[in-house]
Amino acid sequence: MSQQNTILIVDDDEINRAILEEIFSPDYAIAQAADGREGLAAIRAGEDSLCAVLLDVVMPELSGIQVLRELKESGLTARLPVFLITAEASDSVMREAYQLGVMDVISKPVLPFVVQRRVESVIELFQARRRLGEKVESQQADLLRQAQRIIRLSQGMVEALSTAIEFRSEESGGHVQRIRRITQHLLERTPLGEGLSQEEIDQIALASIMHDVGKIAVPDAILNKPGKLTPEEFEVMKTHTTQGAKLLDQIPQFREDSLYPYARDIALHHHERWDGRGYPEGLVGDEISIWAQIVSLADVYDALSCKRVYKDAFSREKVLEMICGGQCGTFNPRLLECFLAEEPALARLYQREE
Repeated sequence: MSQQNTILIVDDDEINRAILEEIFSPDYAIAQAADGREGLAAIRAGEDSLCAVLLDVVMPELSGIQVLRELKESGLTARLPVFLITAEASDSVMREAYQLGVMDVISKPVLPFVVQRRVESVIELFQARRRLGEKVESQQADLLRQAQRIIRLSQGMVEALSTAIEFRSEESGGHVQRIRRITQHLLERTPLGEGLSQEEIDQIALASIMHDVGKIAVPDAILNKPGKLTPEEFEVMKTHTTQGAKLLDQIPQFREDSLYPYARDIALHHHERWDGRGYPEGLVGDEISIWAQIVSLADVYDALSCKRVYKDAFSREKVLEMICGGQCGTFNPRLLECFLAEEPALARLYQREE
């Protein structure tokens, strides 16, 4: 806690200032001001060192009430205890003083033991409150650091699981990171992300890497088959969407995470199609969340652009032709428009990855 051990006495009467200094100087450093304007300047300049202000009412330049109004306006009366010590203690003065945040009104002539006790009690209260506030801030900072470590650990585990699944399907692991970057890019750089906060966009992008988490339940013989799948095998492959949602549902800690609804939705619905001919639920149009739509398109774009166990990579021109020509299913026209506008930038990111 910063050292705040100075009492500022603001009074145009030198004798009054001397009396108050005599009372408090054994225990506190004393600063003085001879009028309201000088006192206000001293308060603003020395706020960090002051523990209290003893303020007269009737003074030249600025009255004590005018000084209080200035302090109230700047919020200082909430952080610094101010006392009126005055012979002018009418009801109207006292009422306004308390409304402006003064801690106490002490009448002149002062009784030393009375004023000392009243002032010191409030100083002790403010200092105890300040210590408590700083302790709470310190604890909050510790909790924030711990939460950030937990978040980083959770993200690392999510990334490790998703990458492990990619390796199982004989991919390099770069697929999920490219999906994440494409998803983030389209949400941040196009109208597709309108209405989403940056935190939500970051979470959706992270959730996108779990889109194929359900492939963990697909047999290797089907997952890594070099040729075309039979209709029966394709039905098994399609279950990775529902299996992914079930897997995420069965992790109690993950269900409490704000990432969960995005990850589950994407895992379940990233093979739905705009025309309703996707799976597993046959959703149509905007029944499919925009993030699931984006991941669906990003997944197709990446799959066509990369070599897989069942095919070679297609050229960029062929990839765009297949996507726009409907050979990979039907996509939201607005999504396609945004994607095509950003595809040159996505291709550059993609080339860096390759």
